[in-house]
Amino acid sequence: MLTSLKKAGISTVYNYLEKDPEKNLPKLMEWVDRFAGSGPESFEVQRGVFRNIVNDPTSNWYQLIVRLLKETDSGVLKAIFTNFFLNGNLIGWKIQEEYREKYNCNIPWAILLDPTSACNLHCTGCWAAEYGNQLNLTFDEIDSIINQGKKMGVYTYIYTGGEPLVRKKDLIALCEKHNDCIFLSFTNATLIDDAFAKEMLRVKNFIPAISVEGSKKNHDSRRGSGSYDKVVRAMNILKENRLPFGVSCCYTSQNFESISSEAFYDQMIKWGASFVWYFHYMPVGNDAAPELLPTPEQREFMYHQIRHFRETKAIFGMDFQNDGEYVGGCIAGGRRYLHINANGDVDPCVFIHYSDSNIREKTLLECLQSPIFMAYHDGQPFNDNMLRPCPMLENPEKLRAMVEKTGAHSTDPQSPESVDHLCSKCDAYAANWKGTADKLWECSCKRKVKKN
Repeated sequence: MLTSLKKAGISTVYNYLEKDPEKNLPKLMEWVDRFAGSGPESFEVQRGVFRNIVNDPTSNWYQLIVRLLKETDSGVLKAIFTNFFLNGNLIGWKIQEEYREKYNCNIPWAILLDPTSACNLHCTGCWAAEYGNQLNLTFDEIDSIINQGKKMGVYTYIYTGGEPLVRKKDLIALCEKHNDCIFLSFTNATLIDDAFAKEMLRVKNFIPAISVEGSKKNHDSRRGSGSYDKVVRAMNILKENRLPFGVSCCYTSQNFESISSEAFYDQMIKWGASFVWYFHYMPVGNDAAPELLPTPEQREFMYHQIRHFRETKAIFGMDFQNDGEYVGGCIAGGRRYLHINANGDVDPCVFIHYSDSNIREKTLLECLQSPIFMAYHDGQPFNDNMLRPCPMLENPEKLRAMVEKTGAHSTDPQSPESVDHLCSKCDAYAANWKGTADKLWECSCKRKVKKN
């Protein structure tokens, strides 16, 4: 993918960083600017933000970058920079745009895959736990998905499940075969051991996002006694092997304060996590509990809390639901990502299990051109307020209409849920959140106008 000259340039920059990362960070940015050039596909705004960070040693983001450079294996850093930043963004984005224009459909930036429905835990409130443990995508099927994705410029692959590490040998083999891609896996971390860490260190392009419920009490009450200690042990193994990792948290009406407290942020940094990915609880599944949905006041608290620590703590926090204003609303349906379950069903979203296509019957491109995916393409954004992005959670009437129009079916193999049943759990929530979301959106728009 990269010419010999570009590869030589990367090696030179890496050498600078290894010798003196703090002093030579600006040189990395200068090289990226030359490589990216200018124009709509060069990420000029994002590069400008990053340039400001590397020139401000007082910034918490600068401190995070320096911590990563000092605490991460140099070979892993090279793989992340080459596969994620160069292949996945600067190079891949241009190819994605060409496909979007040629086929007039969504082309994803990342693809989520369930290698298996099997899991070694049975966590309360997890829909994956209800899927049974007999479904798997074969190695060849995953390999084919990745090959198809790379042709479209997709170099970022994210594993969900089930517990993906039940298939750890296959996942490592895929990392090795597709050494130009970056792989992230959501995991309960109980299967991470020294041997697996050594394999991660060997392939260099696999990053875990470890699920944590906050305190030891909260974590073990949902995931089983002893689970918290296994998570901490896994983090220690990763840190000792100079491997990067992050944390994944689902916030509900019951745990939102504990998993977003300053003490928890400090604990994540102490563990060695470089990012935390927050997910809003979704009432997916016939037995889901709507009472776990955060109230408008609780969600607003999370909105402000995560933004505050994003500017003050040396860890990158992302909020899948409340960060819609930064990505233009809903990113599902292939706009930025899609989901393929362990049965091969291609869902528009990891939280919305309705499909009209299976990867065993269609190519990836054909799936993206299917009625349900084109309904996403034609309907996005689903709301002018980007803090009400989802066609299920905040705009349930939109999902009802899309599923009915396209004839998409539930992809839950154990307990299929009708779209009316799912959306009925979101109707009151959407109505209650609207006022708060509109207020926050108005304030956000005013801030942007003032800043500009």
